[in-house]
Parts: sequence; C-alpha cells; structure tokens
Amino acid sequence: MTLSTLPTSGHRPIPETAGARLARSAGLTGAATLASRILGLVRDQVLAALFGAGNDMDAFIVAFRIPNLMRDLFAEGAMSAAFVPTFTRHLTRQGKADAWRLGNNVVNALLIITGIAVITGVVCAGPIVTAYAGSFAAVPGKLELTIRLTRIMLPFLVMVAMAAAMMGMLNSLHHYFVPALAPAMFNVATIVCAFALVPLMPPLGLPRIMAIAIAALVGGAGQVALQWRPLRREGFAYQPFLDWRDPGLRQVLLLMGPGTIGLAATQVNIFVNTLLATSQGTGAVSWLTYAFRLMYLPIGLFGVSIGTAVLPAVSRHAAIDDVEGVRATVSRGLAMMMLLNVPATFGLMALATPIVRLLFERGHFLPSDTAQTAAALRFYALGLVGYSTVRIASPTFYALRRSRVPVVVSVGTIAVNVVLSVVLVRTMGFRGLALGTSIAALANGVLLAALLRGTLNGIDGRRLAIVLAKTVVAGGAMIVVTLAVQSAMAAVLPGDHVVEQAARLGAAIAAGLVALAMCAKLLRIREFDDVVGVLYTPGTKVARSDRS
Repeated sequence: MTLSTLPTSGHRPIPETAGARLARSAGLTGAATLASRILGLVRDQVLAALFGAGNDMDAFIVAFRIPNLMRDLFAEGAMSAAFVPTFTRHLTRQGKADAWRLGNNVVNALLIITGIAVITGVVCAGPIVTAYAGSFAAVPGKLELTIRLTRIMLPFLVMVAMAAAMMGMLNSLHHYFVPALAPAMFNVATIVCAFALVPLMPPLGLPRIMAIAIAALVGGAGQVALQWRPLRREGFAYQPFLDWRDPGLRQVLLLMGPGTIGLAATQVNIFVNTLLATSQGTGAVSWLTYAFRLMYLPIGLFGVSIGTAVLPAVSRHAAIDDVEGVRATVSRGLAMMMLLNVPATFGLMALATPIVRLLFERGHFLPSDTAQTAAALRFYALGLVGYSTVRIASPTFYALRRSRVPVVVSVGTIAVNVVLSVVLVRTMGFRGLALGTSIAALANGVLLAALLRGTLNGIDGRRLAIVLAKTVVAGGAMIVVTLAVQSAMAAVLPGDHVVEQAARLGAAIAAGLVALAMCAKLLRIREFDDVVGVLYTPGTKVARSDRS
C-alpha cells in the first residue's frame, strides 16, 4: 500500500486510504487542469474581444474542429484508453526497459500515421471543409478562409499525438501535474500571439485570424516540450526505431480503433453540432463553442482529472486480475465525480448569464451574444454528469479488455444525438443542438455505468445512489443561497462595471460554496472529506512520484 507522509502526533507515516490516494491524484490533475482552464478562459476572453462571434471566428472554429477533435480523442480519449493500460501492464510485469521500448514504438508509429493524415488533410482540405461547412460559401471569402486556416493547423495533429503518448507514459508513472498542465501551452501561445501577431497580419496582407492559427502550432509544440523533461528524468530516451510486429504496439493500435469510437461520442456530437450550426447564421457556431468551453471547465476539473487518476489505478488492478480493486476504484471515482459535478450543473444553469457577461461581453462580443451563449450553456450543462461518467467508465472497459462495449454504446449514442439534433434544431434553433448533445451524453453515461455494473458484479450502486441524493439536496441548498446573495448584491451594486459584476458573481459563488460545504458535512458525504483533505490538509507532502 502506498504510504502518505501526512504528519501524525508521533510524526509517523500513516497509511493513506484508497479514497484519499485517488482524491490526491485527481487533485494534482485538477490543480493543473484548473490553471489550464483559467488560461483557456483568458484565451476565450481575448478572442471574444478581438473577433466577437463574427465570420472570422466562425471560420477559425470550423477550421480547428478537425485537429481539435483529434486532440480531444488522443489526449483525453483513445490514446489514454489504449496506451495507458498496455504501458502499465508492461511496466508492472516486465519493468521499465520493456515499457520504454513500447513507448518508443508507439511514438514512432504515431509519427507515421499522423504524418500521413496531415498530408492527406492538406491535399483534401477543400472538399472536406466544403462537405461540412458548405453554407459558409454564402458569405464572400468565408469558406476560402476556413479552408486556408484548416491547412495551416492540420500539423497540430502530429504534435498532439506526441504529447498524448508522453502524457500516457507519465500518468502510468504517477506523474499527473505536468501532463495535465501541458494543454495550457496552447492557451498561453494563443494569448501571446493574439497580442503579438494579430497587429502584424494586415501589413503582411493576411487576415488577422491567421495569427491564431499560427498560435495553435506553437501551442502544440509547447505541449511536447513541457512533458519532455520529467519523462527524461524517469529514464525515457527517444530512439528512432519501429517494430510493427511488437505485440504491445499491435495491441495499442488495435485498441485505438475501437477506443476512438468508444470515446468519440462527445466529440463527434460536437462535430455534428458544428456542421448543423453552420446553417443557423453568423454567430451560431461561435455561441455554441463559447458555451461548450465554459461547460468543459468542470468536465476538465472534475471529470477528466478524476478519470485520469482512475485509469492507471484500474489498469494496475486489472493487470493482476484484482476485480475487487477495480470495482472499489471505479465506485470511488464515480462518487467523487457526482459530488463535484452535480453542484457544478446547478451553478452553471443558475448563473449562466452573469458568467458569460463577465467573461466575454466586451469589445466585439455584444449583449446579444451574451444572451445566446448563456442559453446554449444552460442546455449543455444538463449533460455534465453524463460527460464525466463516460470519462471514468469507458476507459475502464479498455483496461478490462472489454473494448467492444463502449464502442457499441458510443455508436448508439452518436446515432441518438444526430436524430435529436436534426429534430431539435428545427424547433429550437442552435439551442436544440446543445440540448440534443446533453441528452445523448446522459444516455451514454447511464448505459455505460449500468453495463460496467454488470461486468464488475456491482459498483456499489446503493452507496452511489445515496451520494447522488445527498449531493442533489446539498446542490439545491447551494443554489438557493447563491441566488439570494446574487439578488442582494444586485441591490447593493447595481452597476454594469466589470468590478461590480465580478463582486456580485464572486459573492454569490462564495456563499453558494459555503452552503454546499456545510450541507455536505451535515449530510456526512464521505467523499467530501477526501476532496477537502487534498486541498486543505496542513503539512501534506506529495509523494515523489506525483511531483514533476
């Protein structure tokens, strides 16, 4: 058992509970993800101020959709699901030398595969973009700009594949902070290039949005560079060899195919939304994208971070056929996820308008953009628990070598989303796209959890139901207090200055969090103590393997 170095009265190490270990790993990932997401919000604020929700921003979002889709699938999906269990198994059974050989094989295979994909994409960018954004041709120059931006950003695929492989190796070695922080390089590059390069584009005869496309490539390189040092310290040395016959490599590649499908539902559904949103007029693509990014903040903090911590732990238990360990780890992960995501859902729905107004409403981002983005955010927030459940349940099936289960569920979920989106967009406009995606996400999460329960002969469903019920009660109390404080603050600070907006929103959120914490303690939600222990236990020292 891993020992914590939490001090006791006798200054002796005490055993760290499994829940506390999982919470600590998730906390490290969450802390880095929080920094990345905050920088992401700053990035979106800068882009909103410079470009608003106009044609240039629509073109960039659609152009980046393909590499961004692959980034999400590689970094938080198929790569992790396929590579981490296999790498962990080699690490556990054969040792580091064998694991490094597998790592080099995977890196070199990805270089070849993504390189071919990039060349094909650059050559075929015109037909590809026209196929899903042909309605952009109605605006002079918009479709051509989208194709041009797509060609520039496609090499991002190679960089993000390398970064994802490095992330998988580091996570398997108990490094969580730096890999989770790596995506922040993309945000930093965008912010810097927005200020440094955007003014230089017009004198060069280029559209201003071209600077943001260049920033994507810089950010991709930064993700690789940030993870290189801790990986080297662990003993990894890149070697340019490739053995296609290596059983480990073949297993990773075979799992990545179904892994991509099994974890693709959310991203493919967003892709479908983008396609349908291009027919909803200027701004619809941008409104949905800004809303989804806001909703993705709690997914990154509480869904991806917990899922990232769960996967290596589940893989280690699966490698020694410890079904009880897998069951307990998954159950703890789901309980912590619900504790954090249910209140986040309530909060996003209740405070959507003031959040969007504070973060984005300036420059070219107008009050009308705030209203439309907030409307989409409310519908997206409904699926938050579903999105996060998938991040935990789907990779678990791959660790258990049951890859067909999430594949079948994912395909069914995509079909449900397409049908719902086509129907709802006709009656609700772009808002229907957000609602359809959330319904599909909830269906995906519920079905995967039910099937995982059968696979593991239970996932402590009674305890999870109790945690969910208690969390709903605590979240309800949080929202009552939040709205009451917001109303009171509006009477005291009725102005629209950004400082007054921030004061109103900050006071409402702080009061709500206090109410949530008090209710969680009164209701004796055990997972709350694990989460708070990670954040606030004095003298907690992080084990060497968790520091990067």
